[in-house]
Amino acid sequence: MTTNVANVDELATMVGQHLGYSDFQAVTQEQVNLFAAATGDHQWIHEDVERAKQGPFGGTIAHGYLTLSLLPVLLHDVLRVDGVTMGINYGTNKVRFTSPIPVGSSIRAGATLASVEPFDGGATVALDTVIEIRDVAKPACVAQVIYRYYY
Repeated sequence: MTTNVANVDELATMVGQHLGYSDFQAVTQEQVNLFAAATGDHQWIHEDVERAKQGPFGGTIAHGYLTLSLLPVLLHDVLRVDGVTMGINYGTNKVRFTSPIPVGSSIRAGATLASVEPFDGGATVALDTVIEIRDVAKPACVAQVIYRYYY
């Protein structure tokens, strides 16, 4: 379920609140291979399906940075802010990859609004996020992501 807010001022009233969860999304071998091609990270634990079966994770796993890069699309299911001309990724704080994501797993993101700090022409918004793997107790990634919304 998506949290829709009319503007950044309304969002600011929600600091400290959990905003909800995205839908689950499958992580595919094709995604992992394309990410490897785009970044040059061709480690066998990501791409070599046969070798990875004998490895420490029992199969291929998603890159940590692929996991992090999925946050914007996952968070689109969680929060929509109207009344702005654009929003941009501004950075991350406290990123940890706490559990590998086996290829074929489904993940979702949850978010809590950490802060809203106005600046001339917009606001900087921090979200405490958790990426969960379906049916796995330990999260795959925890990160505070920062967005800038412009009026």
